[in-house]
Amino acid sequence: MLQDIFFTGLINSGIYALLALGFSLIFGVARIVNISHTAFYMVAAYMVYVLGHMLGLPFWLAILVAVLAVTALGVLAYKLVIEPIREHDTAVLIGTIALAAIFQELMIIFFGGHYLSIPALVSGYTEVAGVRITNQRLLTLAIVGVTLIGIWLLLTRSRLGLAIRVTAGDREVANLMGMNVGGIAMWTMGISVGLAAIAGVMVAPLFVVDPLMWLDPLIIVLAIVVLGGLGSLKGSVIGALIIGYVETMTVFLVPAGSFLKAAVALSIMVLVLAIRPEGLFGVAFEEER
Repeated sequence: MLQDIFFTGLINSGIYALLALGFSLIFGVARIVNISHTAFYMVAAYMVYVLGHMLGLPFWLAILVAVLAVTALGVLAYKLVIEPIREHDTAVLIGTIALAAIFQELMIIFFGGHYLSIPALVSGYTEVAGVRITNQRLLTLAIVGVTLIGIWLLLTRSRLGLAIRVTAGDREVANLMGMNVGGIAMWTMGISVGLAAIAGVMVAPLFVVDPLMWLDPLIIVLAIVVLGGLGSLKGSVIGALIIGYVETMTVFLVPAGSFLKAAVALSIMVLVLAIRPEGLFGVAFEEER
């Protein structure tokens, strides 16, 4: 059981890390709390279903097209919905909630409220440390790992990454240095949604696809960013590891644990807010950023 918990928790933590990193990136750069973030994750899963299962495209091509299309959709949503109201926090919050609700209702209209399944990209099992793990889960873990390394290299070794980190540190200074803060925010939105899309296309063959699949991950992501510190990328990864393993242990060790994982995540979030509102790696006050 310990080996099962280790590998399952690692896979869950990787998926949550992709979602939480994207959520923290756009908040750090543009101070946007994007409630629709996991709705893009859902749209990507449905797009893989349409392209791969219904239209018969090779699933590798379907995944690539889905990630690119959802990323473009995220940038379009930013330009049309978020950017005009970006300076008004409450309006952004309401707007992103409305955007998520629109995506959900569109999925219900076109696909109904049914659970849809997508065949695994690779079949078979591999035995690792005495545990039989499906090759699909190993593929998911590998792609998540490569994506996390790629985003780290992008943020630390590229001019765009430097611009994103400077803008996240202090937008006013970045603006005074002549940086196009609006353009950087748009690029960051694309990266953020792209990470959510990658998570969605890799989760789709592991679980079922349905119009409400964005809600539970949203709760988990909020718990992760509160635990790690809102806007902290390091905190997002470490928070994802903590929440991912706590969730996995809840499912494995607690009777009916699969129904309690969201409640456990919310409990951790409330506890952190009560004891250390800034999270593990956040700052105490917004004025300090």
